Amino acid sequence: MKPGNKELRELAAGGHTGNMLYDWFIGRELNPRVTLPLLGEIDIKVFCELRPGLLGWLLLDYACVAHQYKTYGYVTDSIALITAFQTLYVFDSYYMESSILTTMDIITDGFGFMLAFGDLGWVPFIYSLQAKYLAVYPLSLGPYGTAGVLAILSFGYWVFRSSNNQKNRFRTDPSDPRIKHLRYMETKSGSKLIISGWWGTARHINYLGDWVMSWSYSLPTGLAGYLIQRGSAKVDGDETAFAMGDAQVVQGDAKGWGMLITYFYVLYFAVLLIHREMRDEEKCAKKYGEDWKKYKKLVPYRILPGIY
Repeated sequence: MKPGNKELRELAAGGHTGNMLYDWFIGRELNPRVTLPLLGEIDIKVFCELRPGLLGWLLLDYACVAHQYKTYGYVTDSIALITAFQTLYVFDSYYMESSILTTMDIITDGFGFMLAFGDLGWVPFIYSLQAKYLAVYPLSLGPYGTAGVLAILSFGYWVFRSSNNQKNRFRTDPSDPRIKHLRYMETKSGSKLIISGWWGTARHINYLGDWVMSWSYSLPTGLAGYLIQRGSAKVDGDETAFAMGDAQVVQGDAKGWGMLITYFYVLYFAVLLIHREMRDEEKCAKKYGEDWKKYKKLVPYRILPGIY
């Protein structure tokens, strides 16, 4: 029993090191709960993982669409695509909500500042940066650009959703005819590790699909960057200018520099997924021991088959 845990509530594996700041950041308790009138007992971490942050993300996207329409009198295909993609992602998360119970966030991570800030602050305000950019600079993709972005999103979503479905079905109902053909390796602890299908190509193949989808959120912003010129400033005849009240929105010398913001999500998400994959690898190595070494020989790639 740990001091200050008289109720014997379950603690996160890495959240009770004795370092107060670290434990506060990572999260000491695994699944903190609170009892509310009429609603009963609520798992705070599970609630925050899917509800307020993702809903706030969509509300900010929709506000950006409304701002673009109010400012210019139309809605571009670029902002419509990004908002539709991100709406699909959020509603897919809600529809497949039960699958969150098999994720690392829920199984091993405590609910500390890292997840609380990530769920409630980082997700809605950082993930909506592309829509905020397009609300001011209404770039249009045209039919070919739209088709290309749709193709990237479709591929990423197919990898992400089909691999996650395969894993969840295997864990909940191994007799399901859609996954009963899968080969697996049984460990000494009794766990079964899939070594064929999606999970035979890479140990975290779902992360690849998630990352590919992140590109479809940023590509509609193009070579991002804009300047707001007040008054009757002269605009280069070859440059597209958008009227915004008594000002003009042009790219000018800012062209390309905005990609540091609109494509930040792609870079950040790659770092996030690789870091999460490394933490999961460390956890599995401790849990399975020699069996994990055997498994890695059967499935050698981490995320990207043939490369990483």
